[in-house]
Amino acid sequence: MLTLAFVTGTEPAKWFRRFRDSTSHGLTTRDSDDAFAALQAGEAELALTRLPDVRVTDEFFVVTLYDEEPGVAVPKESVYAEVGEAVQLRDLDGEHINEYDTIDELRAALQVVAANVGIAFGPKPLLKVLSKKQVVPLTLKGGSEPVTIIALVWRKAEDSDAIQDFVGVAKGRTLNSSRAAAPKRTAKEKRLAKEARRGNQSPQYRGRKKRS
Repeated sequence: MLTLAFVTGTEPAKWFRRFRDSTSHGLTTRDSDDAFAALQAGEAELALTRLPDVRVTDEFFVVTLYDEEPGVAVPKESVYAEVGEAVQLRDLDGEHINEYDTIDELRAALQVVAANVGIAFGPKPLLKVLSKKQVVPLTLKGGSEPVTIIALVWRKAEDSDAIQDFVGVAKGRTLNSSRAAAPKRTAKEKRLAKEARRGNQSPQYRGRKKRS
């Protein structure tokens, strides 16, 4: 049985269906505002999470899936909501920016936007999921912020056939080819993974909390 945590703002249901239909591993899923934290806590073996994230060290395998479009949430009655599906960053100069550190704080920030007070930046897919009727998520053009990436992350020491098969499904590969195309492990990594499975080693988290 594979346990997977997926971050808010992603829609992996089609991968779940394909994995269940094409493998016998079994799959348990949970949505989370912080899928990587669920992986760290041992609540999931695999995380579909948002990068960059300084907590992701070389103890983990990372398979990137796609880039997220940058976005901005604006009040429904604002002039920006009337111009179309995209807005230039320079056109937002002077607007009050509702800042946040976590997805839960973003929910609160969007309530402020809904009250016609300022704007909020974020990945457009995430803004679309969280925005209510009085908020319009737009594509942000001309920004300098790094694009966010959705990726699969798991501990190297806990690699498994089930994880490799899910990676293959998410990457659109057949199950016969997915494992051959998986991240390559060094001899040392293979040895450490074997020792961990025997209970001789427990990889420790050495990162720090990321500010979103």
